[in-house]
Amino acid sequence: MRVLLLGGTADARRLAGLLVAAGHRVTTSLAGRTRDPLLPAGAVRIGGFGGVAGLVAYLRDERTDVLIDATHPFAAVMTGNAAEACATSGVRRLVVRRPGWTAAPGDVWHRVASLGDAAAFLPRIGRRVFLTTGRQGLATFAGLGGCWFLARSVEPPDGVVPERLQVLLDRGPFDVEGERRLMLAHRIDVLVTKDSGGPDAKLVAARELGVPVVMVDRPALPPGPVVTTAEQAVTWLGTGTR
Repeated sequence: MRVLLLGGTADARRLAGLLVAAGHRVTTSLAGRTRDPLLPAGAVRIGGFGGVAGLVAYLRDERTDVLIDATHPFAAVMTGNAAEACATSGVRRLVVRRPGWTAAPGDVWHRVASLGDAAAFLPRIGRRVFLTTGRQGLATFAGLGGCWFLARSVEPPDGVVPERLQVLLDRGPFDVEGERRLMLAHRIDVLVTKDSGGPDAKLVAARELGVPVVMVDRPALPPGPVVTTAEQAVTWLGTGTR
């Protein structure tokens, strides 16, 4: 089958490899926000489609059989566009999303609905903030002059950023010991992150150090089939599920 895979995640890269090995014609679409992305197996296209209309045209021009959305859980605009484009074009659509995180004994989590809510809540519980929500959301925290931020991202931030900001350019995966050392070295007293799911060393380190976490909840998915692993996606394709 001709598969358009909306990627940019480790799950998407794994899925691309499995699909190519199974004999499918796979094109992975990357947003292009990272200058040196990790490339998956199969063909790769980089850049946007031009909204819903552009995506519909692409699906039809490429005679796409299936669109698989394995983007980041917070790529809400792309996920919404994909759902609308598939409904318009009649192309089958599947979403791959790993399960979100669940608090364990010892965790001190404060769940919020958005980055804006996280910024509003922060001053109540901490002043030295480990911010791991991505470089594009830094402007949301720019007005918090009473907080100091350590922000980690793959690419340097641009645009408006908090005045008291140290940027750490790094790409995971990270281990618990390294995250513990990082938090201790910077005297972190609150962690802000998005509910991305999967193994996560910083949450374990925060639990062990007693650091509270401001957890931004995922946006809701459009209606449609959802699986949680790359292997389940391959099975879904093989069964012809609609």
